[in-house]
Amino acid sequence: MMAQQVHQEKDRLDLAPKKFVMWLFVFASFMIFAALTSGFIVYAGGHGHALNLRLPDIFIYSTSVIVLSSLTMFMASRSAKRLEFDRQRLFLWLTVALGILFFVLQVYGWYILTYKMGIYFVNPNASQSFIYVFTGVHLLHIVAGIMVLLSALYISYRNRPQAINLYRMEIASIFWHFLDIMWIYLYVFLLLNQN
Repeated sequence: MMAQQVHQEKDRLDLAPKKFVMWLFVFASFMIFAALTSGFIVYAGGHGHALNLRLPDIFIYSTSVIVLSSLTMFMASRSAKRLEFDRQRLFLWLTVALGILFFVLQVYGWYILTYKMGIYFVNPNASQSFIYVFTGVHLLHIVAGIMVLLSALYISYRNRPQAINLYRMEIASIFWHFLDIMWIYLYVFLLLNQN
């Protein structure tokens, strides 16, 4: 019993630097999005170009989906802490499914922008191109987030020490909630700059 506690404490200490690396990645990603939105502000202000469009309603639905996925991620983390591994896996699978649905809805938003609204990535109003840049960079992060979720899911199916399981869940939670917050920020930013 004592040896197991010592082993778990060692696992926890070995994982602390890795968690710090995740925070550095989150900070770097935040800076990327801050730079992109700053670039939009400078370009739009300097050239007098607003988006001059109404965002497709599909982005409202994708926003609801990613907010719901944060709730399922929270439930998965809580279940892991309570040693309810079946519930942890269920909520992780739901989070992955919602992440994939978010991805599909965003790509469908591009389809609406391109083929129904005639707003292309390359067009005379480069402000409108920023929609593709913002959503595209965010979708790359979503793909990475889904891989992090699948890694946490994989560990939950293995008979690994609880410290490792909780570490993977914490890393997945940090990253996934960050993605949720970043999308809400980007969506509100785009809404405020529609006209």
